[in-house]
Order: sequence, then structure tokens, then C-alpha cells
Amino acid sequence: MAEEEKGFVIKDRRSFDEKGELKDTKLEEEAKKEVPGDQAPEKEAEHPLLPEVSFNSLIFSLSSTVLFHLGEIADPQSGKKAKDLPLAKHTIDTIAMLKEKTEGNLTEEEKKFIENVLTDLRWRYVNSTKE
Repeated sequence: MAEEEKGFVIKDRRSFDEKGELKDTKLEEEAKKEVPGDQAPEKEAEHPLLPEVSFNSLIFSLSSTVLFHLGEIADPQSGKKAKDLPLAKHTIDTIAMLKEKTEGNLTEEEKKFIENVLTDLRWRYVNSTKE
């Protein structure tokens, strides 16, 4: 099997040729039409499915970051767990700030969710500092 090399193509888009004369633009337009379909940009389908964009998904994402910094979730690349308590505290404080700034604008479900997440993360942080 012959392996296809992937690279990039350099196209001269200048209006004049080496002699300083105006180029024929019809040839360039025909060349654009002949670009094979396999050079098309990567499809979005190759990306993993992302969660719905919502307030709860934002809080969930931030809480996952806290768990990572508390050493409860392993680094996906190295597989190692590491604690960084100042970053964990900073992210917990960020969630608390979001709760404060969105006061009165949350649905009942969102309000309960952020309160539960904050309570849980704060307990985990306290337990982590005792170890």
C-alpha cells in the first residue's frame, strides 16, 4: 500500500506573473474547481459529543475541575492524581461568585444544583486539607 502524504499547498494569489504582466484569472478559477474532495476540512462529526450549553453544565464543568485539583480525578494524559489545593479553592470561590452574581436569575432547579455542588465541594476541600 502506498501511503498518501498530507501536507499543504502553496497558491500564488498575486495578480501579476514573473514578467509583471496581468495573470489570466480564468485558469485559476478552473484550478479551484478541480480540488479533490479528500482535501476538505475535517468534519465536526469527528469531535466528541459535547454537553448541552446550560448553567448547570457550566457548574458541573467547574466542579469537575475542583475534583481534579483535589486529586480525586486522574490527569487524562498521565493517569496520575495530583493535589493543588490553592487552585481547588480558587475554583470553588469562582462557583460561589457565580452563585452570588446570578442570585434572583436562576430557576429553582439551578439554584438547588449550585447549592448542592458548593456544599459537596466545600466538604471535599476540608477533608482534603486534613490528609
